[in-house]
Amino acid sequence: QVQLVESGGGLVQAGGSLRLSCAASGNIFSVYSMGWYRQAPGKQRELVATITRGVSTNYADSMKGRFTISRDNAKNTVYLQMNSLKPEDTAVYYCNAYAVDGSSYTGMNYWGQGTLVTVSS
Repeated sequence: QVQLVESGGGLVQAGGSLRLSCAASGNIFSVYSMGWYRQAPGKQRELVATITRGVSTNYADSMKGRFTISRDNAKNTVYLQMNSLKPEDTAVYYCNAYAVDGSSYTGMNYWGQGTLVTVSS
């Protein structure tokens, strides 16, 4: 099994910055695509950004220029640097990874438990 654990959420004023981290652990053969999604109250979960093992990135249009996704393949960790935060960025941010389990060699999509980001105006 593979587990994803996020950290770094919290309360920040509008215009501020936060850095989220997500570490994959467990019996891992390999981690491929990693990413961040978010879900605001009363809304559907939406894409924030993804990054491949080869560090090719993809961003939702509203995050381009403000958010930066990166990863450390040696640590199986993905980061999300969020700058110029707005109240509408308030949401639970979920880490996502496609990983191959080291015992079954089965690839699956995994989710973290989520970390709350609150941006005050």
